[in-house]
Amino acid sequence: MIANLVIVIASLVFMEVFAIYFHKHVMHGPGWGWHESHHVVTPGYFEKNDLYTLCFSVIAIGLFIAGSLWWSPLWYTALGVTIYGLLYGFVHDGLVHQRWPFRYAPKGGYLRRLVLAHRLHHYTTTKHGAVSFGFLWAGDPEKLKARLKNDEHA
Repeated sequence: MIANLVIVIASLVFMEVFAIYFHKHVMHGPGWGWHESHHVVTPGYFEKNDLYTLCFSVIAIGLFIAGSLWWSPLWYTALGVTIYGLLYGFVHDGLVHQRWPFRYAPKGGYLRRLVLAHRLHHYTTTKHGAVSFGFLWAGDPEKLKARLKNDEHA
């Protein structure tokens, strides 16, 4: 049971590290065609960027199936990936972008830091020059502002 919990937690942590890399080098690189919809105003509730969520959901489903049929640690890996996805949906889509039916604006603490860091990420509407690529990890907003200012002057 402890080993399974370690797998779930490790998968969750891995997903944030992977998401930072993927967001910076794929979504703001060759995958910009989908991700651009997230940096500009788009009509409707869904955006092309949501296709990334569908892709990662298919991977998680595949891991659940493989873990059920062949090797149980894959099932717990899928659980960690799924928990990450739920946290992402709550924090990124709900808290930061207010895409949920409820509104909550944190006044302080780490949740406020996440919101500020992601707003700074959206300061640019192009694939270049963005800061703060994490979804659950956020750098110091003041340092991120300074990086944006330095990039503007360069």
